[in-house]
Amino acid sequence: MNYINTMATGAKRPKVDYGSEMNPLQNFLQWCNTVGLRLSHKVCVSKEGTVAEYGMLAKDNIEEGEVLFTIPRSAVLHQETTKVSAVLEKEKSSLESSSGWVPLLLALLYEYTSSQSQWKPYLSLWANFKTLDHPMFWSKEERDGLLRGTGIPEAVETDLANIQREYTNVVLPFIRKHPDLWNPGTHTLELYTQLVAFVMAYRLDSLKMVCVRPIHKGEEVFNTYGQLANWQLLHMYGFTEPHQSNSNDTVDIPIINLYKVATQGVQSDLARQLVEEKWEMLLELMQEKATFVFGNQGCLTDTELHSVLKVLCMSEEEFSEFKDHEGWEEDEEDEISLAFSYEGLPGLNASWKWLIHEAARLTASSYGDWEEGGSAPEGLSSRQQRALQVRCGQRSILHRLMELTKS
Repeated sequence: MNYINTMATGAKRPKVDYGSEMNPLQNFLQWCNTVGLRLSHKVCVSKEGTVAEYGMLAKDNIEEGEVLFTIPRSAVLHQETTKVSAVLEKEKSSLESSSGWVPLLLALLYEYTSSQSQWKPYLSLWANFKTLDHPMFWSKEERDGLLRGTGIPEAVETDLANIQREYTNVVLPFIRKHPDLWNPGTHTLELYTQLVAFVMAYRLDSLKMVCVRPIHKGEEVFNTYGQLANWQLLHMYGFTEPHQSNSNDTVDIPIINLYKVATQGVQSDLARQLVEEKWEMLLELMQEKATFVFGNQGCLTDTELHSVLKVLCMSEEEFSEFKDHEGWEEDEEDEISLAFSYEGLPGLNASWKWLIHEAARLTASSYGDWEEGGSAPEGLSSRQQRALQVRCGQRSILHRLMELTKS
């Protein structure tokens, strides 16, 4: 996230006349001075030399621990500082939702469309939300084609369904109740969805930015997102890192793939019935859409994977005893973690390795082959390039996993 984007909820200002002849960035910087936002003399804000729209560049070498900017607490836009704070507070019981964001989003709906907004110099940096390019703004065909197998299309469909339900059931009735402040024709589901993405990508967790590593003069300064895989970065923030340099990349292997592999080659009806019984029991312990997560060091959901493999590989007698005793004594967690690390995987018994190998192969086959069509990276669209980083990162983990578990 670049500098301007870290100012996720903007800032409050006194009534100052910002000349219309100034460009949005000049307006914003003048406004920052007015509200008391303190910017280090070692950085500047620019649209040149940055990876996206506006960004922060180092004018001098910056050491770890230096404060790059500080935002006054009174300068943060949220439901308690907006002009419509009184009505939001008065009727907050009617604004409860699973996301918990409705009051903030209603504040943003009002301020973003108000010509008199105290945050206009900040919000004007986004005259529209065309720079927001989260997969939720891609066509369904594009998502399904470019991101097939990554888990993102399914996550986006869930997001869009939740957003529409929240807008229809909570936001729209409230808007219609206050036609003097909001208008369904202006404050649409489309704008609400854009503001959800805006909050996801640009919201602050703190009121100052502190340098966590030395930055050289001329480098762009970025906000950290934490330890996130590329699919999470693209889903929530609309960008990716080069997959080779993202040490936090992960891939999900659906539990259903293990079931499909376990049923391969089953000949007799009795054997198939045994697999079905095991599967039904496993579904009592976890959801059918559950996944096993593998990262760059091994399985991150090792305890769950251990349990599933143990059940699927039981003989009929072992499974009967397992049911009679309603489970088993769990192995030590440290032992399980080691067994499902990349160092330990080759030492698993053959039947477990085969299930993991084939489930990984089945997962890899779900991606499709559009990126193998011969297009050079520079010939791809920005969306194709980002999708490629997600898919290549996930496939590299799957290929490593298959290599470590091959017979």
